[in-house]
Amino acid sequence: MRKTSLVTAVLLLVTAIPITAGGSDHDSIRFATFNASLNRFNAGGLVEDLSTPDNAQAQVIAEIIQLTRPEVLLINEFDFDPEAVDLFRDNYLEVSQNGADPIHYPYAFVAPSNTGIPSGFDLNNDGVVGGPDDAFGFGFFPGQFGMVVYSQHPIGEVRTFQNFLWKDMPRALLPIDPATGEGWYSPEELDVFRLSSKSHWDVEIELGRHDVHFLVSHPTPPVFDGEEDRNGRRNHDEIRFWADYVSPSRSHYIYDDNGRRGGIDRGEQFVIAGDQNSDPRDGDSIPGAIQQLLNHPLIVDRFTPSSTGGVWASETQGGANESHLTNPAFDTADFSDTAPGNLRVDYVLPSKRLGISGSGVFWPAEGEPHFELTGVFPFPSSDHRLVWVDVVVPRG
Repeated sequence: MRKTSLVTAVLLLVTAIPITAGGSDHDSIRFATFNASLNRFNAGGLVEDLSTPDNAQAQVIAEIIQLTRPEVLLINEFDFDPEAVDLFRDNYLEVSQNGADPIHYPYAFVAPSNTGIPSGFDLNNDGVVGGPDDAFGFGFFPGQFGMVVYSQHPIGEVRTFQNFLWKDMPRALLPIDPATGEGWYSPEELDVFRLSSKSHWDVEIELGRHDVHFLVSHPTPPVFDGEEDRNGRRNHDEIRFWADYVSPSRSHYIYDDNGRRGGIDRGEQFVIAGDQNSDPRDGDSIPGAIQQLLNHPLIVDRFTPSSTGGVWASETQGGANESHLTNPAFDTADFSDTAPGNLRVDYVLPSKRLGISGSGVFWPAEGEPHFELTGVFPFPSSDHRLVWVDVVVPRG
């Protein structure tokens, strides 16, 4: 029986066969991220929807995954429930959708999310304690908007950073109350306030002698706040966490949920992935937020994933898109045309020690195959698009 553990990877006796770059001594491994909007309004709702193989949205999401065929996949906005992880795999991914080949992931990792966990404090300073905006991460129930990693390759050691406190980050951009000039959060609140709005995970993907750290997260959107910009500042520092984590000279302050300190060792290979909720030039994030990763000396952003559909959508929808500065071919999310418009917010960023043999955003333009899967018919799949990068890893 195949089941997913609450906080550990599923390690089944199944051999995953990597896609080989023909005749070379390297393997090309497809890493992907997909904010699939598989979140529901009530606890247990996702399990209910996935318990049968006929949920229209889940079918579309699964078909996109079957068409793009990532070997290592992060899904954002997947409500935390280990049963849902298995149901999506059994009833959708491993079942042909509209003629696409089934896809098998013998390994998975899932762990709790800070979303919806009551803090016991009035974090939004509205005079009332309780509700989704006073949780450690915005959510109506614990685990809403969570995440899961699926893999065709064995999963090794995993580190989680769900409980890391924001105040413990040196020079953290903690918000200031513009009305008082004092900190937005009280000392008592800062003693419990977690940096991660969901969590940060370091999931080791075992690829022979050349393991890769899959560094995944989903920072809070930099909106839905006030002049204090508490969400924008948190978004900035959630992104900064990985920039520091992969830099041995800057990661000394970090501790994981087991108390182990520091980031990855010098020279280790990694891929950072997730919906970072930050566009390089457009939108509402703090200027330079995502550049902490894009311009990092150990991270490569060459061969930026692109699509024809992003260009088509920008030209067709107009509105805020007309004033955008980021190349619409790089957009990964189809947001409101009035504001903020379509943005590049989803990323797969390998370390410079890894090569890249290909990349893309699943966003067909009108008239291209599978255009109907991007939210037009039969059911809105997600306002985000799957982003993938083929990472070249030495064999053996």
